[in-house]
Amino acid sequence: MFADSTGIHAATFAAVFVALYVAHQVADHWVQTQHQADCKGRPGWAGRVACAAHVATYTFTAGLALVFLIAGTGLRLDSSGVAVGLTISAITHYIADRRTPLQRIAAALGSARFYALGAPRPGRDDNPSLGTGAYALDQSWHIGWLFIAALFAA
Repeated sequence: MFADSTGIHAATFAAVFVALYVAHQVADHWVQTQHQADCKGRPGWAGRVACAAHVATYTFTAGLALVFLIAGTGLRLDSSGVAVGLTISAITHYIADRRTPLQRIAAALGSARFYALGAPRPGRDDNPSLGTGAYALDQSWHIGWLFIAALFAA
């Protein structure tokens, strides 16, 4: 009986993680407005508000993905676990998207050069691409925290 229970919990976790990962991709790349993308890392209130607006739509998208998961599979999730998971996801997403915290973490871990990899040089727009170290670290940060969020939500 324990093995069956463990298998059910593992399957629930896997389903929730997939739903949150899909929601992350959709919210970060389709739902986020250009204004939010351009401004969320800026200093001051303008940056904070843009980032908070992005995180709100991001969290809504994640919640909607879980609603579709539940409706489509009949899966039962504890509402308090889902609330904790979505809160973890929202807070850590905000931290990363403010830019400076992740840059500081990368520097503290000896990854400052990787963080700066592919970034345009100051005063130039010579590498407008998604292929930067900052983007790779941002996405891996988000996915790592989605794993934790899924553990709580499942």
